[in-house]
Amino acid sequence: MAKVIENNPIKEYGLKVGSKSSNSFFEVLNPYDQSVVAKVGLANEALVQEALTLSQNCFVNKMSKSKAYERSRILIKTAGLLSQRSQELANIIALEGGKPINDAKMEVARAVNTFEIAARLILTDEGRQIPMDVSPLSDGRMAYLTYEPLGIVLAITPFNFPLNLVAHKLAPAIACGNTVILKPASQTPITALVLQEILIMAGLPENALIVLCLKGSDTNRLVESPKIKALTFTGSPSVGWNITKNVANGVKCIMELGGNAASIVHCDANIALAVQGLCKGAFSHAGQICISVQRIYVHQDIAVEFTKLFIDAVKQIKYGNPLDDSVEMGPMINSEACQNTALFINEAIKQGAKVLLQGEQKDHNIFTPTILTNTTSQMKVVCEEVFGPIVSINSYDSIDQAIAYVNDSNYGIQASIYTNSLDIAFNAIHNIDTTGVLVNDPPTFRSDHIPYGGRKDSGLGLEGVKYTMQEMVKVKYASFKM
Repeated sequence: MAKVIENNPIKEYGLKVGSKSSNSFFEVLNPYDQSVVAKVGLANEALVQEALTLSQNCFVNKMSKSKAYERSRILIKTAGLLSQRSQELANIIALEGGKPINDAKMEVARAVNTFEIAARLILTDEGRQIPMDVSPLSDGRMAYLTYEPLGIVLAITPFNFPLNLVAHKLAPAIACGNTVILKPASQTPITALVLQEILIMAGLPENALIVLCLKGSDTNRLVESPKIKALTFTGSPSVGWNITKNVANGVKCIMELGGNAASIVHCDANIALAVQGLCKGAFSHAGQICISVQRIYVHQDIAVEFTKLFIDAVKQIKYGNPLDDSVEMGPMINSEACQNTALFINEAIKQGAKVLLQGEQKDHNIFTPTILTNTTSQMKVVCEEVFGPIVSINSYDSIDQAIAYVNDSNYGIQASIYTNSLDIAFNAIHNIDTTGVLVNDPPTFRSDHIPYGGRKDSGLGLEGVKYTMQEMVKVKYASFKM
């Protein structure tokens, strides 16, 4: 049951698309105390159709004709406005998403950088001449490539990074001259609405970005529209792969889906460094990150020492109100997420997993960390994405065995290894089947300019500003016979 904070008026974010408005609202709740953060307008089918029409018109008449320097200036100004409003945005992220305030501030800083990277790339991403003297059939010709925007990009984003994951979709799309219809997570729409306001203040044309809060069948109508030319989605594999079945023919799909990230701690590793990194990597945002550390494989020679130090470090994590500067782990997004976490743990225990540190659900949707061992690849806590504060630790006797454990997964976004040996590090880099392999860092580390995305069930296509921009254009080849 939602409650309203006394003497704190509830802000309403109405929804208007062109001449049409929504009279329907839903409440955004603080996951920590269930207070109402705001009321947000809920779109219907009429607003979906209006958004598609206006977005298409804006693309044809404005964005597709815009100049690179104009779009770059918009993105640079957006970065500056985000920086100016960083405290406000961090507070919103903490309130609606439950992310600890210090992590929320870091997310804002990363979003600033994401827009800055996109702004720079617009001005350096030039067309390319194609050498034609590689074939006798091409004699007497010259050729070059150009890049054209696609049209309307549909972006569907999750709750766990309500600003920077949105930025990773909007900045590249705008940089390339596309328009965007954004459907943010219903748990965290306010951050996206504020970002829309900032982009318009920065000079983005009206209707170049339309934010629609949607549910159910109205989302499906948007996904299925032939006016959509690209779909960029971050969320669960089951939802993501199902969406790809419903898009119109020819739609480019960039799918950033789930993971069960693993890390190897080899016998020559700096144990203190590994403990520190993996503790943070496993329990940041209560494990609600697709590259949260979920599986740790430790060489048998150091397994006892590492495990003891890791448990001691996890016991020191302070959890509580995400607005408290000293809090390192806040609530899960809702009570259902807590219940799912408990189900994962209980099922693993019934199947033979041993509990090293028992987590439990507390008030305010807090679920304290759980550490398991004696887990197998068939247990859901290992083979599925738990998206919660659970990590398993198991030992290995050879690096090849450890790499095999890491690869025994349907997912493949990022993995990591802690070692002081270059030979061991490169063995892992060459043989681990993930898009990213990090050495002496947790797999949770991400820099916003690097390629990011998953193999296998973890996704399709790449994020990372430059790589997303490559997905959001049409390549055109031109040839001249001299």
